[in-house]
Amino acid sequence: MPVIVHPTAFTPGSAILGGVLMGLAVTFTMLFLGRIAGISGITAGALPPWRKPDDIAWRYAFILGLATAPFLVLWAGGGLPERHFEGSFGWFALAGLLIGIGSRLGNGCTSGHGIAGLARLSPRSFVAVAMFLVGGMGTVFLVRHVWGG
Repeated sequence: MPVIVHPTAFTPGSAILGGVLMGLAVTFTMLFLGRIAGISGITAGALPPWRKPDDIAWRYAFILGLATAPFLVLWAGGGLPERHFEGSFGWFALAGLLIGIGSRLGNGCTSGHGIAGLARLSPRSFVAVAMFLVGGMGTVFLVRHVWGG
């Protein structure tokens, strides 16, 4: 089966801006709150039962910022990329469940390990990111070449 490469709307400017903004978010979260900016940890800490009631507001603000960012891009005159997903709700639910289990087993998600952890030179994060990559490559291989997706 030949590999089909689709052109993308990649622009270096938006990629650089996104990287700078993510780096600033991680840096400010560490500097001002002393916390790792990992999305699964932030979200888990925002859900009951709360360990520290005074530790909730910044988590809600972070999640609200993530949720409103696409609307701010549209308001500023930007556009959102077109998305096309093939698959059933069941497959997406299973994928979400596996991602949640994996982030709990790995003590963090791609943002916590891949952005914040690597920046801190955490050995555990280097291993976690390597496993994310191996898992992603294995999934693509299975879906495209074994199962014929």
